[in-house]
Amino acid sequence: MDVKSAFLNGYINELVYVDQPLGFEDPRKPNHVYRLYKALYGLKQAPWAWYGRLRDFLIRQGFKISKVDMTLFTKDVNGDLFICQIYVDDIIFGCTNEKLSHEFGDMMSREFEMSMIGELNFFLGFQIKQVKGGIFIHQEKYCRDLLKKFKMGDCKSISTPMSTNEHLDADVDEKPNAQSTYRSMIGSLLYLTASRPDIMFSVCLCALFQAAPKESHLTAVKRILRYLKHTPSIGLWYPEGAKLELLGYSDSDFTGYLSWSSKKQNCVALSSVEAEYIAAGACCAQILYMKQSLLDFGVVCGSVPLLCDNESAAKIAKNPIQHSLTKHIDIRHHFLRDHEAKGDITITGVRSEEQLAG
Repeated sequence: MDVKSAFLNGYINELVYVDQPLGFEDPRKPNHVYRLYKALYGLKQAPWAWYGRLRDFLIRQGFKISKVDMTLFTKDVNGDLFICQIYVDDIIFGCTNEKLSHEFGDMMSREFEMSMIGELNFFLGFQIKQVKGGIFIHQEKYCRDLLKKFKMGDCKSISTPMSTNEHLDADVDEKPNAQSTYRSMIGSLLYLTASRPDIMFSVCLCALFQAAPKESHLTAVKRILRYLKHTPSIGLWYPEGAKLELLGYSDSDFTGYLSWSSKKQNCVALSSVEAEYIAAGACCAQILYMKQSLLDFGVVCGSVPLLCDNESAAKIAKNPIQHSLTKHIDIRHHFLRDHEAKGDITITGVRSEEQLAG
């Protein structure tokens, strides 16, 4: 559903003064100051005032606010889970009981001026296909528009987003490229990674060179676009009734690349073990976030396995004794050890294919 003139529904508690716009002259009311007691578009308070009124209304109706997402509201109605997600003036809602969804729509229409759009098919560039066996989320239209925007619609497709032996370096003697175009490409691709984890690493690697992109960096980005031309309809499939299992993977190298979020660590590690330990800590933080998010949807996760690509890093996380070889590690990274002790995660060291081959 969509809220009509959403910002005009908010209440402002303080007195707001609005001057006449520049260039406006009214001889009858020189230097007149208007006093307004309601939210208007353009006021900085308007979005927060609208959210405050909607939040208070939903709480009065028995909804609970998520602890990790202030725009997510849930409600348990006799065993049926009702979910309501807010994005400014757009509201996505659903329930395991269809009757409750209709009642929610009627309730909201009585309180606010609403327009019912119907079943969720398209939202913020995401296409949602709901079928009997599950839900498929993809960004095919966004992907094709992206290729058209950067004049890659007629490019030759390729089956991989990046070569396995790709090496990008910032200090290369090559012709520089325009920052604006390169950054626009990276920004558009980063939004696409929400439904395309297959390009996450490639995009984030290219994003490291936005300050001074060179010809080789642009070539790498264009290869990702060529890959998208080959696979425009790939997305996320959520089968109905599938068993949910939360599992964490952590991998890092000595130069500091962190998997899943695919970004550089913001500190310098003195060894590969330390790099893996810090990466596992970052992965643990994401696991805790996901556990809390799933809890809002009624899914309770016990101790989540965290597979680390370094056995020594896993042993450090399990050992409460501070050794001389680890005392230089910043104390904030040791929260991994705390959550291992609490039972929130179970970290296990696994060998990579390279280690097994060696």
